[in-house]
Amino acid sequence: MQPTDQITAASARESAADFRATFTRIRTEVSRMMVGQGEVIDGVLTALMAGGHVLLEGVPGLGKTALVHAISRAVDVPFSRIQFTPDMMPADIIGTSMLTEGEGGRHELTFEQGPIVSNLVLADEINRATPKTQSALLEVMQEKQVTVGRRTIRMPEPFCVMATQNPIDQEGTYPLPEAQLDRFLFKLLVGYPTESEYHAIIDRTTGGEQVVVNAVTDGGTLLRMREVARAIPVPHAARAYAIRLVMGTQPGSDYAPDSVTRHVALGASPRGVQALMLAAKVHALLDARFSVSSDDIAAVSLPALRHRIVTNFHAQAGGVSADALVEEVLLHVQRVYDGD
Repeated sequence: MQPTDQITAASARESAADFRATFTRIRTEVSRMMVGQGEVIDGVLTALMAGGHVLLEGVPGLGKTALVHAISRAVDVPFSRIQFTPDMMPADIIGTSMLTEGEGGRHELTFEQGPIVSNLVLADEINRATPKTQSALLEVMQEKQVTVGRRTIRMPEPFCVMATQNPIDQEGTYPLPEAQLDRFLFKLLVGYPTESEYHAIIDRTTGGEQVVVNAVTDGGTLLRMREVARAIPVPHAARAYAIRLVMGTQPGSDYAPDSVTRHVALGASPRGVQALMLAAKVHALLDARFSVSSDDIAAVSLPALRHRIVTNFHAQAGGVSADALVEEVLLHVQRVYDGD
């Protein structure tokens, strides 16, 4: 695959075809384990290809952890799981220095790295950890490095954190602060299976045959796919549309509908438009196009923006969700966009 600054029309088509083929191979292999949840699988793989982190929200038993495990097997990279609990400390995640005995009875201080130092990290039930422990992920997710004393450890590439949380059981949980939520490229909602999918779940999980997910790609290929995605051009019109969507979530802005001004306390930050750009590039590639359109941006707006909107008391009292507000913004900005 040629460097991005030497891409020709033919190599661009070849790169886009390789991208779709890699995505399809991973999706097909993961779907052998997962029943249904097609949109969630596509969303997780889109974030993985874009180089972002994912927050999976859903009640227990819907397969959130199983999905991440399946992806770790389909993509042949080191994987680690962190089961968050209220008594977990930051050192349990990033690692700590330990006094060890060497040859001749001499003692020396050595650093034992934590489970966060891996390519694919499953942060299971992240909202069960205290804010102090949750904050230990901030530097890692944003800077892709950890600092312990005078030691700085870079995360291996590709690096991705996939976190899960239960939205219902709030006893003993600590909601993620806005600064932490903003680090996730996508927030995906995992729903219940359909009736037919329940039958397939029974067949796959209670029968005699065990489903085995095989590796179909590796970390090097994934890094090349990320380079291909970032090389996708974004026309000015599509860029302006994404900016207006993000501004539309900010109360009082020129592109915010009345519902946002009434119900939103804080809108999306500049990370919101970055998430829209990266995810839309992946979406365009999967649609066999080497240019981003406003339709690509609209298609990824819900998972990219829903967790970046902080609603006020009026919205919570009236049952107005962040998803409903994003839909309002889409309609309002589209009307403004069409009027230009």
